[in-house]
Amino acid sequence: MSLETGTPGVAPVPRALPPAALSRLRPLVPPTLAILAFFAVWELACRLFSIPPFILPTPSASVASVFQFAPAVAGHAAQTLTTTLIGFALSVVLGVALGALVGLNRTAYQALYPLLIGFNAVPKAALVPVLVIWFGVGPVPAVLTAFLISFFPVVVNVATGLATVEPEPRELLRALGASPWEVFSKVSLPRALPYFFASLKVAVTLAFVGSIISELAASNKGIGVMMNQAASSFQVPLVFGGVLLVSAMGVVLYAIFALIESRLTGWAYRGNQG
Repeated sequence: MSLETGTPGVAPVPRALPPAALSRLRPLVPPTLAILAFFAVWELACRLFSIPPFILPTPSASVASVFQFAPAVAGHAAQTLTTTLIGFALSVVLGVALGALVGLNRTAYQALYPLLIGFNAVPKAALVPVLVIWFGVGPVPAVLTAFLISFFPVVVNVATGLATVEPEPRELLRALGASPWEVFSKVSLPRALPYFFASLKVAVTLAFVGSIISELAASNKGIGVMMNQAASSFQVPLVFGGVLLVSAMGVVLYAIFALIESRLTGWAYRGNQG
């Protein structure tokens, strides 16, 4: 009987991971080590310098506070995640449409780009009181703030991706009798995809910022509300727990879009691998 089937009295030999699995896991090692090092330094600094928890709690205390109030935290986290994703989805739909218009039409670019720059220069936190006046306290201002703060990166990246397509491939396809849709789908769209996914990774993290800003100012549920309530009762570990929770949700969504990007636009980054 072989070792793999379990010889009596002999421990089975562990099977090594196949090379393909190792190559997929290797990119996860540097960020994992960096995150662990960051939390280790934070934890050690708080303990070595005896920093009071009401000033800077340890990460372990922050995580423990999240589990301590898990039912309430889960409800607030679900609210923030929902408003963020709705605002983010709106920014993607409208941002892609406007970005395509600006990127494919020079007149639209000249007319709309100054307005977009001016709009992006407005602090979105200054718009929250206006949104509360218009829509009242609740999830709508958070959705709109998430949309407003994540809209600009999508528009700019999509427009840049479409506007910077080399003319030679398009002219070649036109000379071969390709229709405008074929030229767009075979040249312009693939060329713009890396820009599009780059905007998604930026926009989804900014959408969380927008939701939290609105919840801190005027809302009745969400991570921002929870942080306000915890701060008012000096539960600082729970405040930092909310920060860590939002960060974790942002990292997860970023990783999801990065994975989709690697599957669809891996060809654009082959030269940078290794």
